[in-house]
Amino acid sequence: MLMRTQPAFNFGSIDKKPEEVFEVFLQPGEFYWGDADTRIRTILGSCVAVTIWHPKKQVGGMCHIILPQRCESHKKSHAGEEKSAKYADEAITLMMYEMNKIKVRPKDCQVKVFGGSNMFPQLHINQKQNIGDRNLHAVLMHLADNGFQVSANHYGGEDSRYIIFDIWSGFAWVKSKA
Repeated sequence: MLMRTQPAFNFGSIDKKPEEVFEVFLQPGEFYWGDADTRIRTILGSCVAVTIWHPKKQVGGMCHIILPQRCESHKKSHAGEEKSAKYADEAITLMMYEMNKIKVRPKDCQVKVFGGSNMFPQLHINQKQNIGDRNLHAVLMHLADNGFQVSANHYGGEDSRYIIFDIWSGFAWVKSKA
């Protein structure tokens, strides 16, 4: 199934693909922030991707989150190090740094959340231990805590997802079996 999420606003010609597109493929634990000539792709299982888009400035980004947070022992031993997009709380913070540089507020952005699948249902892991659910819960909590509202989502289930996010339009495509 291929699903396209649409921006909440109608900006007419904004959907027109630029002549030259800069394509980025995110690996797990990476994030990218770009402008209107950028397309970002990734593949998800239990990981979660967040897209943030500012419709008027046509800027935005995506992060590919692996884990809800650093474990406590790593937080202490890595104090003072740069933030990592591997973790939900730090990935959202990294994206907010980019937003702050150009004076973009969370309430002016469209946010979409994808992924968080249970990739090993045959193991009968309860929901509290399912990493996909834990990732999703952490992401949604950190987004809400920072004033973001999710405008579209495609998460949970037991299938992988292929995500494409076009910053020139704010559209996101999701390809999954479901």
